[in-house]
Amino acid sequence: MTHAPSNENAMVLNADQLDTYLARIGVERPASLDIHSLSKLHHAHLMAFTWEALDAFMGWPSAITPASAFTKMVEGRRGGWCYEMNGLFGAALAALGFRVTRLCGGVNREILGDIAIGNHLTLRVDLDRPYLAEVGVADAIVEPVPIVVGPIRQRGFDFSITLAEGGWLRLNNHERGIAKSFDFRPDHSDEATMAATHGWLMQDPGSPFTNALAVLRHTADGYVALQNDALRHVTATGVSEQRITSAEHLAETLETVFDLDIPEPARVWGRILSIGRDKAA
Repeated sequence: MTHAPSNENAMVLNADQLDTYLARIGVERPASLDIHSLSKLHHAHLMAFTWEALDAFMGWPSAITPASAFTKMVEGRRGGWCYEMNGLFGAALAALGFRVTRLCGGVNREILGDIAIGNHLTLRVDLDRPYLAEVGVADAIVEPVPIVVGPIRQRGFDFSITLAEGGWLRLNNHERGIAKSFDFRPDHSDEATMAATHGWLMQDPGSPFTNALAVLRHTADGYVALQNDALRHVTATGVSEQRITSAEHLAETLETVFDLDIPEPARVWGRILSIGRDKAA
């Protein structure tokens, strides 16, 4: 069933906001609305912003609206998770004149079942054909792809879109991806379900994001991922890993590796340590 999005979530950036956003990602306003322009914007967004779920991990306030994401990510120096990354990107694309549809998806639906539906926001952009624009899965595609079943290869990483049960499509992540896959339907928007799931992911003790720190950022040849105290550099040919050893080390990593301005990083380090003690108990 397709639901009309709320006015808040259908936000389009105004002219000043759009200029500020484009400056933030280092791209000029495109001369034409085509796949070349969409790909350039998609890649630039991922290189400018870090995927992070610190709000859920620390119990800080968070909202699902693109307006909130703009304040946090563009005016501030923070990143965001799928609702914010794809929400902001969709609002910017719509302001440029692209035909954008917010889709309600489900990360790891193949494992969790239909309860996963709503835990992901992704985007359909209609050009010469429908494209999947996806900047909300931190270690997946870096350019939009046609919404068709088949293999995908980008930067040496292998992905695919396959058919899934119930008439859904599944974007399969590469073999080293943290999220194995997410399901979506090109005609399925459900803002109410995404809002409810956002609340659960933010607050419930069973949420994966309240129990573990996750911060990821794309690089020229792969991505870097911080999961609790483990920092991994991943490319198509290999993985290297190091450990974060102190609050000062964490603060430096968030600043220099992920380009994040995080309040009280020592509190974040304390939370990581407390989770480690709980798991060891």
